[in-house]
Amino acid sequence: MKEQVVIIGAGPAGLTAAYELLKRAPEQYDILILEESEEIGGISRTVKYGGNRMDIGGHRFFSKDERVTNWWEEIMPTQGKPSFDDIILGRKKQLKPGGPDPEKTDCVMLVRNRVSRIYYKHKFFDYPVTMKPKTFKNMGFVSTVKSGTSYLKSCISKKPETSLENFYINRFGKTLYGMFFEGYTEKLWGRHPREISSDWGSQRVKGLSISAIFKDIFSKVLPGKNKHKETSLIEEFYYPKYGPGHLWETVADHIEEMGGKILKNQKVVKINTENGKVISVITDNNGNVEKFNGDIFISSMPVKDLVAGMPSVPADIASYANGLPYRDFVTVGLLVDKLNLKNETKIPTLGNIVPDCWIYVQDTSVKLGRIQIFNNWSPYMVKDPEHTVWIGLEFFCKEGDSFWNLSDNECINMAIGELVSMGIINNKNDVKDSHRERVKKAYPAYFDTYEHIDEIIKYLDSFDNLYCVGRNGQHRYNNMDHSMATSFETVDNILGGIKDKSNIWNVNTEKEYHEEKKS
Repeated sequence: MKEQVVIIGAGPAGLTAAYELLKRAPEQYDILILEESEEIGGISRTVKYGGNRMDIGGHRFFSKDERVTNWWEEIMPTQGKPSFDDIILGRKKQLKPGGPDPEKTDCVMLVRNRVSRIYYKHKFFDYPVTMKPKTFKNMGFVSTVKSGTSYLKSCISKKPETSLENFYINRFGKTLYGMFFEGYTEKLWGRHPREISSDWGSQRVKGLSISAIFKDIFSKVLPGKNKHKETSLIEEFYYPKYGPGHLWETVADHIEEMGGKILKNQKVVKINTENGKVISVITDNNGNVEKFNGDIFISSMPVKDLVAGMPSVPADIASYANGLPYRDFVTVGLLVDKLNLKNETKIPTLGNIVPDCWIYVQDTSVKLGRIQIFNNWSPYMVKDPEHTVWIGLEFFCKEGDSFWNLSDNECINMAIGELVSMGIINNKNDVKDSHRERVKKAYPAYFDTYEHIDEIIKYLDSFDNLYCVGRNGQHRYNNMDHSMATSFETVDNILGGIKDKSNIWNVNTEKEYHEEKKS
């Protein structure tokens, strides 16, 4: 008789776990996925609107984990022929011999240029900050001297890394921290960096620092074939033809073809436990209460909500879990003919738009945090990529606050107003179409009761048949590949009868930067 596996959430972690169990032990398990929303992919979904598509949050498909990259390749093979924009522009890339043609098939992973920059005082700076001549030119002589002096001071006198602020200052000096990290970080989290745990920096920034940047520069200019080559930032990444949701919708189709079930609009509101095990979950399906029994439970739902739905939780654990903070965000999609941003790079683009996937907005006079240019993620995300530019404006907020509660029109008008104030578009008449998306619990935050996360983990691990995976399932700011890796580890444990779950929680604890490439 097959064991019943109940998976909470149809995001990358939940779908990966389901796919792996069905592939590796098809005769052993029945798989049921309960998804709160109508969508597949969680925050990695693709939103379709007016013939254009939006990537919620922006997802580069890049990983140092070969298990992940091989998995992606199995689901969606890498392109072997040029994409629409590369054909028109004559851009050359190293493609996969025998790979699919994106002009003829949809199930294909594109090879894309990695370009992300900071927009500060109407000038572009590389992200992460580099030591190129243009960086110094844009900063100006005085700021460059101040930055250099500040950095040298940080090398001599290190601050205790008791906060994210000190973490940044130790690596970049106080001047560069003030220019490129302080305001943006406060915009993102709604808290000053001095109030945020340095854990976030060690997870998201990792080995990046001025010294790492200099090492990368020297590794490229010093002669010698056999010299040790430092790792450097990736210059390309992979991307599904129609955005991340395209891949996850494909995975969901495979799961159902293999016999798994995916039920949407099933919000888990209660977790029933008995004798150190989870025995069932209760869902709210548009007012209809349903119960699902299981032998194994894999949860990617927010830790806060998971614990809140459990009975007889110790008072201190319940309090810690209830206090776990999250950051929510709103994305506004705008369709325009052009942007008032000059492409001064050597990268050719359709319409000669700037080549960035992301533009980080450091200006603290606007609420806008980040701009996505969907044309550059994939030309197939845009209905008319030769004549229009489809952008996503990201605003960080808290669910229920005044910004979150704005009407669609109010929010869109505010977004347009900020772009005009920054000189990126001329006026409201430049906007041909628009759409607003709100995203709950997008970013698990590292303050308030987060300091007690280890105690919460210990409590959750006391339930023998409960596994917590993914970004929200672990309250960890994981990238998509790390969320998948937590599910790989979970499936290994389930199939191997391994009770110790530390390997699942230890995913994404290495100290190297996420987007370094190995030589």
